Amino acid sequence: MKKKSNIINFHSFHLSLLFLFVLFCSSEQHSITSHGGLTDKEVSYIKQRQLLYYRDEFGDRGEKVTVDPSLVFENPRQRNAYIALQAWKQAILSDPFNLTGNWVGSSVCDYTGVYCAPAPDNKRIKTVAGIDLNHGDIAGYLPEELGLLTDLALFHINSNRFCGTVPHKFIKLKRLFELDLSNNRFAGKFPEVVLKLPSLKFLDLRFNEFEGTVPKELFDKDLDAIFINHNRFRFNLPANFGNSPVSVIVLANNKFHGCVPSSLGNMTGLEEIIMMNNGLRSCLPEEVGNLKNLTVFDVSFNELMGPLPDQIGELVSLEQLNVAHNMLSGKIPASICQLPKLQNFTFSYNFFTGEPPVCLNLRAFDDRRNCLPARPLQRSAAQ
Repeated sequence: MKKKSNIINFHSFHLSLLFLFVLFCSSEQHSITSHGGLTDKEVSYIKQRQLLYYRDEFGDRGEKVTVDPSLVFENPRQRNAYIALQAWKQAILSDPFNLTGNWVGSSVCDYTGVYCAPAPDNKRIKTVAGIDLNHGDIAGYLPEELGLLTDLALFHINSNRFCGTVPHKFIKLKRLFELDLSNNRFAGKFPEVVLKLPSLKFLDLRFNEFEGTVPKELFDKDLDAIFINHNRFRFNLPANFGNSPVSVIVLANNKFHGCVPSSLGNMTGLEEIIMMNNGLRSCLPEEVGNLKNLTVFDVSFNELMGPLPDQIGELVSLEQLNVAHNMLSGKIPASICQLPKLQNFTFSYNFFTGEPPVCLNLRAFDDRRNCLPARPLQRSAAQ
């Protein structure tokens, strides 16, 4: 009896939301602008639609997609793909380039931005393996039905105007290899569903409005690339940061703070790391010298203190080094400026007191606003 009461209460709540939504739509005109950023009002409208159509976590679909009985599909998975893509089309409020205009009929492999390939477990049938709607300027949200695309390996929707949250049903995308949600207006906490994608290698969440902490479990995943820059994440880098096997990691323009963990030295496959414009406050660990494959190291615009470790002079692959706008001090190790591949060394706006002459031979370097005798554009004695 109690269970039945809960069901009735749930449906009453859903109907109430529907009534409020209809009232909201009838009281104001909501035309989504194209070729530009969404207004806060438009973002709120899309989020409300997403919340309205998401059912409880045990439901399979949020939007009602009616499949015409006359449609003929090559296989059941393409039928599921049709349901997923039609639900997504319903969740799109602006498509200025009409990329989804031909999302009609049962031939889902012919839809713009949709790519099919033989199924990994059955080469005789074709299934949807990739979606690429990059630079589409599309406004809308991601419906739960996308979880029906169980053979999806690539999902690229960068440079659009999608907002809301990442659907929980993405947990069904066991074959997803690349996930690119960059340059949209997704919001909320870090989408922890990505931690449960066993095949994921490439994660790009940059230029969104995610906030809060980043789960430390992210750095235990077998990823090759992590891009989470230009969000609103705020947390200390965890001790297991160095467990990540990535070759590229970009954390720039967030609010990470605390120390750079010594475990960084365990990331021996790392080629590029960019942590600029955060709140990191510590000395650089000596273990950084273990990163023999590193080509780009950028920790500018933080609050790092102390000297540059001599071990940086052991980074034989390093091409670009940027430690500008920190509180670093001491003398620049000559071994750094003698690195065989170093092309650009920027250490301006610090408190260095010594610079070996060999640094002046670099192709590009910037030593302004330090405490270097006889060098131009240095700090005043008062500073």
